[in-house]
Amino acid sequence: MNKKLKSYDDMNLLELDVMKEISSIGTSHAATSLSKLLQKEVRISIPEVNVLGYDETVSRIGEIEELVTATLVQMSNEVNGLMLFIFKLDLANVVLEKLIGKKYDSFDQMDELAYSALEEIGNIIICSYVNAFTQLVGVEIDLSVPSSTLNMLGGILTVPMAEYGYESDKLMYINAEFIMDGRKLSDGLLMLPDINSLNSILEKLGVL
Repeated sequence: MNKKLKSYDDMNLLELDVMKEISSIGTSHAATSLSKLLQKEVRISIPEVNVLGYDETVSRIGEIEELVTATLVQMSNEVNGLMLFIFKLDLANVVLEKLIGKKYDSFDQMDELAYSALEEIGNIIICSYVNAFTQLVGVEIDLSVPSSTLNMLGGILTVPMAEYGYESDKLMYINAEFIMDGRKLSDGLLMLPDINSLNSILEKLGVL
C-alpha cells in the first residue's frame, strides 16, 4: 500500500476504526490511572474518534464561550504533535473535591493549588493514554513538560488550529466520558499527530 495521507480528511473508515480501537485501550488506561489516584472506581465509555472541523469540535465539547481549563503536552521523537486534555467544570470538581476537598462554582474562582492539581491530573491522563498507545503501535513518543491554560473553549481550540492549520483545518477528537458514582462526566481529549506521524502510525498498524 503506497497511499499517503495529505490531511486528516483523507482517513477512511478502516483507518478511523483502527484509531478508535487504539483509543479505546488508551482511554481505559487513563481511567485506570485516574481510579488509582482518586481511590475510587472510574470507568470509561466506549470512545468515538472523529475528524471534525473547528466549529464541530467546539459544539461536541461544549459552548464556544464556556470557560474551561486544559493541559497541553507536545509529542516528539517518532510521533510529533500535540495532546490536549480539556476539563469541564463537572469533572474538575469531582477530581478537586477528592484531592483537595474543595468544589468551585466556576473556574475563575479557583486558586493556584486547584489549577496545579488539574494540570497534574491532565498530565497523568495524557501520559497514561500515550503509554498505552506507544506499546500498541510500537513507537517511541517523548512528552514535554505539561502546560495548562484557562480560557474559553473556543480560544483553547485555536491553539492546535494555529499549530497545524497549515496541514489540515480538522481536529482529531476522541470523545469518551468518565463514569464515576454513576455520573457521566464529559471531557475533551485531542490527539493531534502531524501528517507525517499519522502516516507512520497507520503504516505500523498495517492499514496504510
